[in-house]
Amino acid sequence: MTVLESHVQSPPAGSDQAARAASNGHGGVPAAMTRDPEARLAALFDPGTTRLLTAHDTSGVLAACGEIDGMLAVAFASDPKVQGGALGTEGCAAVVTAYEEALALGAPVIGLWHSGGARLREGVESLHAVGTVFAAMTKASGVVPQISVVLGAAAGGAAYGPALTDVVILSEQGRIFVTGPDVVRSVTGEDVDMARLGGPEPHSRRSGVVHVVAPSDTEAVARARELAVLLGHRGETDLRAVQLDTVADETRRLESGDRDIAPDLASFLPDSPRRAYDVKPLIGALLDAPGIELHPRWAPNVVTLLGRLAGRTVGVVANNPLRLGGCLDATSAEKAARFVRMCDAFGIPLVVLVDVPGYLPGVGQEWDGVVRRGAKLLHAFAEATVPRVTLITRKAYGGAYIAMNSRSLGATKVFAWPGAEIAVMGAVAAIRILHRRTLADVPPEKLHEVEADLAAEHEREAGGLDRARELGVVDEVIEPSRTREAIARAISEAPQRQGSHGNIPL
Repeated sequence: MTVLESHVQSPPAGSDQAARAASNGHGGVPAAMTRDPEARLAALFDPGTTRLLTAHDTSGVLAACGEIDGMLAVAFASDPKVQGGALGTEGCAAVVTAYEEALALGAPVIGLWHSGGARLREGVESLHAVGTVFAAMTKASGVVPQISVVLGAAAGGAAYGPALTDVVILSEQGRIFVTGPDVVRSVTGEDVDMARLGGPEPHSRRSGVVHVVAPSDTEAVARARELAVLLGHRGETDLRAVQLDTVADETRRLESGDRDIAPDLASFLPDSPRRAYDVKPLIGALLDAPGIELHPRWAPNVVTLLGRLAGRTVGVVANNPLRLGGCLDATSAEKAARFVRMCDAFGIPLVVLVDVPGYLPGVGQEWDGVVRRGAKLLHAFAEATVPRVTLITRKAYGGAYIAMNSRSLGATKVFAWPGAEIAVMGAVAAIRILHRRTLADVPPEKLHEVEADLAAEHEREAGGLDRARELGVVDEVIEPSRTREAIARAISEAPQRQGSHGNIPL
């Protein structure tokens, strides 16, 4: 391969890299993957499209551009065979070259990381070089999608690099840490191995550093391809797809006389409003196809997911009643806020599914900064300019109602399903505060009946969903079977804007 300067060149016919690309089975991803950076880049790109931007030399980093499902993208890969992939002046320059090319092309940039951090022998020179990589990443933040795939150890500067990007994918063999087990043991006395310090378990469940965990290098690269297309090739809303769904379902229902034949999304909710349920099947039925969930194990009481609705990429934020009853807490608010800001930066419309009883109370929450971290979600939604549509499925109570993309924060449209509740808190909880003196005098055997009567009266007086419609904070009450079309149409008819800000790691 020749080093590319102002433009790229195709791999020579008959070269090893071209042969590898041609043998790839699924897209550019082979059944197995070596540690060679050229092979890893060839696995990322569509067969035969990889074009090197830098030479395969002793710098320890190889940069290239190519296509992913026909979409132009830029990538770089560290070489673990050269000083453990450690980053020196030349290697960092290769990463910066990749970023400059990505910005020039307006293309996603993907980093394949397997590096021990800055090169010790180069001293402060390598530290300065790593800093220039961080600066390039920050300059590109919110401008082009950045995806990091960690395929081995990523230590020191090679840990902070991925952390500055939009999405971090970790292979089962990947490890991310600032300092390795030996340093930790010598400084703190803690005995820990690499997996427990920086593997998939701590970073997907505890720290939130990693968005997606993949069982192998091959699967990690495959996820990167999918996410690159979702973020980089967002598509256009095709209302015909959801309209055809509606017409076909209505025809089948009329012909069969079976009302259950329609895609009634309400069927994913339990009959009892007090029962918990997993919101993920509902999200899957709402979208065209299953999407990719980010941070599925970290703060699982809120789901953040990228997928397509009527052909267009959307970001979904949803309360999950299966976890903590769907309450917002400090961690989930922070998780959702970063996701909202990422979607806004890249012009990705937001679909917000609300079934929230409020913020999780407790001393631990207050000490964990629920006020400060919860404010991030308020700021993220209020700042967002992309189309963002809210659907209240069962309930929206208190401050969490406001935080979940309410009309007051600038929601494009707010829909609700029949029977949904909007209130400061649940009616029974409210009357126990408002009528505590009256209830204190009620005999225990009549307490439930009196509470039920007072709760019904409170719902009538407070207004709930009807009052919300009168005020205009809910635009329309829709049948569940109309949900896909209603949300897709609201997105399609809204002004198509996107934010002009970076995507700081909140």
